[in-house]
Amino acid sequence: MAEKNIYQFDVEKLNGDVVNLSAYKDKVLLIVNTASECGFTPQLTDLEELRKEMDGKDFEILAFPSNDFGGQEPLEGQSIEAFCEINHHTHYSVFNKLRVRGEYAHPLFKFLADKKENGHVSAKPKWNFHKYLINKKGEVVDFFYPFTKPNTAKVKKRIERLLSSDK
Repeated sequence: MAEKNIYQFDVEKLNGDVVNLSAYKDKVLLIVNTASECGFTPQLTDLEELRKEMDGKDFEILAFPSNDFGGQEPLEGQSIEAFCEINHHTHYSVFNKLRVRGEYAHPLFKFLADKKENGHVSAKPKWNFHKYLINKKGEVVDFFYPFTKPNTAKVKKRIERLLSSDK
């Protein structure tokens, strides 16, 4: 039987280095598919505000740019990083662009979207800035639609609950 956590997946950083998600064991994660030319792009700043608020806690944001929705991520590699840092002052992890839906979706996003694989949640990204909440065991426990800003009370309360529990 396949693992029901994200630690089985490798992802590529913007500089081309490959990272296994087990590097984030024992942390609560918010995994977000992003885009630089979307109406929700200001959420890059909201994500940074959330990161600052949670600074010093076992919490990380993992952003995965994707061009799957409306061609709204035309940038590549270091251009994505520069855009995020210059325009939104981001200090969270932004990974290389990948597919988040359909048959060519990255295995991580296939796992995140399918309850048969992850055991908890069935929610395919319908647009940019779909958010998945991961507990300290690497399990998918919740998701938030793009219109839910990451720094809302609803999201922060859910994160705080996971930080204070072993689940």
